[in-house]
Amino acid sequence: MKWISIITFFAVFFTTQLHGQNSILEKDYTLLESRLYQTYSAEQEDDNGENEEYPSPRSVLYKSLMIPGWGQIENRQIWKVPIIYGLFTGIGFYTYFLHEQYNDYRAAYYNAVQGPDSDFKFGPTPEYLEGVNQNQLQANRNNLRNQRDFMFVVMGLAYGLNALDAYVFAHMRSFDVSDDLSARTEVGPVIMAEGFPGVRVSLSLYKNR
Repeated sequence: MKWISIITFFAVFFTTQLHGQNSILEKDYTLLESRLYQTYSAEQEDDNGENEEYPSPRSVLYKSLMIPGWGQIENRQIWKVPIIYGLFTGIGFYTYFLHEQYNDYRAAYYNAVQGPDSDFKFGPTPEYLEGVNQNQLQANRNNLRNQRDFMFVVMGLAYGLNALDAYVFAHMRSFDVSDDLSARTEVGPVIMAEGFPGVRVSLSLYKNR
């Protein structure tokens, strides 16, 4: 009976130790698996240049340059798309209006200079411009041409502003601007580079738990 008790004790002891080692191995394996997954996710994010929650600013910029408004859709700001195309439409219609006015004044000035021998190279003189002084026709023609050309520049600026807006917002999306942010200010003595005493002031932002 004594030997049976000793054998039973050692069997229970080794079984308990083996179970404990298996539990430790399982915990270590779970921790290792978690670390490997985090490392793999970080590598995938670096390779793709974007993650599921926040698109890459560079990708948003390229999409906005290809199709205006695409970057705003990627940033989940669909409400900006009608504003962008409304701006383009307004600029386009005003540019077309200036161009038509310029054509009228150009034709009227050309016909006025040529006189009765005009070949109507730029078309007939509009009725509302008949009898207008040549100097006035020339001045209005040049002014309308300058305004029309400037509107082409404005269209280019609006196109670039569309891409810039999407790019900047894609950068700012990852910033934490929630209401539970707090600031902590620290003031303390510090030794400057040349050995002179000074004061260090630091401001830290942290999130309330």
